[in-house]
Amino acid sequence: MLIGLVGKPSAGKSTFYKALTLAEAESANYPFTTIEPNKGVGCIRIKRVDTEFNVISTPRTGYVRGEHRFVPIDVLDVAGLVPGAHEGKGLGNKFLDDLRNADILVHVVDVSGSINEKGEPVGAGNYDPLNDITFLEHELDMWFLNILTKNWARASKTQASARKKLIDALREIVSGLSVKEHHLDKVIKGMPELMIDWSEEQLKEFVTKLRKVSKPIVIAANKCDLPCAEKNIIRLKEAYPDMIIVPVSAESELALKEADKKGVIEYIPGADDFKILKSDDLNEKQIKALDFLKHKILQKFGTTGVQEIVEKAVFDILNYIAIIPGGVNKLTDSEGRVLPDCFLMSPGSTALDFAYKLHSDFGDKFIKAIIVRTKQMVGKEYKLQHRDIIEIVNGR
Repeated sequence: MLIGLVGKPSAGKSTFYKALTLAEAESANYPFTTIEPNKGVGCIRIKRVDTEFNVISTPRTGYVRGEHRFVPIDVLDVAGLVPGAHEGKGLGNKFLDDLRNADILVHVVDVSGSINEKGEPVGAGNYDPLNDITFLEHELDMWFLNILTKNWARASKTQASARKKLIDALREIVSGLSVKEHHLDKVIKGMPELMIDWSEEQLKEFVTKLRKVSKPIVIAANKCDLPCAEKNIIRLKEAYPDMIIVPVSAESELALKEADKKGVIEYIPGADDFKILKSDDLNEKQIKALDFLKHKILQKFGTTGVQEIVEKAVFDILNYIAIIPGGVNKLTDSEGRVLPDCFLMSPGSTALDFAYKLHSDFGDKFIKAIIVRTKQMVGKEYKLQHRDIIEIVNGR
């Protein structure tokens, strides 16, 4: 799974990326700080399962803190997007091509309205952030449309002469966009069977629908602590009631994580509070900064929003589930690690899908699966449930 971070220059994408991954990424208050995409690893939380067995997990990747296991996800921070990107303005074409493999997009918006459409500072409240939602969706739609129209005439003739099914013909021309068959299934209903019969309006309608299901968007309303932010968050939610919009302070998350890393505070990502561990090491300015984070961010909004938005993207929009391999009689691997792995599976995944995820031999020689909690034996068609611990039994 790949989460793409999108937005106009200087909206805080690179800060959001650093806050989520703690990886180095250049960030500054001028347009196009990011030129080459930054690719790193963040984490999403799932409630721990190890405590049900009175053990402590020792993950191969990710980590365990507090009540949660943190499971790695790939994150991509690409160059800032400006109006006209699909025509090559700014770093548009490069930006768009970098997004091809993203499963979902987190649109980082400067909700304070302090930068214009080009990413230039104009002062809080002097730009309407609602414009950013409109233009980003338009640029993505035009990007999709350009890719499809480039090969549409040839593909239409080929489909007609070879009598290909519509979904097979479409699959070929959208293959570079990581569009899956179930995405196409959702959007071709009611469309003419022959591509050559499609009108220009039908093609545009298809493109918009396909973009929405294959590259869904959630809104990180960043800089939520600045003037004008609160009223703009309300306006965003009223204007886009069907979208997930989360108040975010990427700078606050980054500050908290760095202080935690240095051992100054204890902060678990996504928490609504933190504990000061080394108060004697803090000067007056640092104490005031931590007090601001506690009262003006965490207590006011519940979290910094960074962890929340990516988890909503993965679990609420993509509907992924976390599955842990384990054994009824043994929860450790050959190296003594306890429940070392956790896999994110797409919705509707079966026990057989999970067997193949572990190893092709497990799938080919699948006999049954066992739900470790209940010791219930299930077949290959069993639909996996979030936080299932599964043992795969295969013929060797």
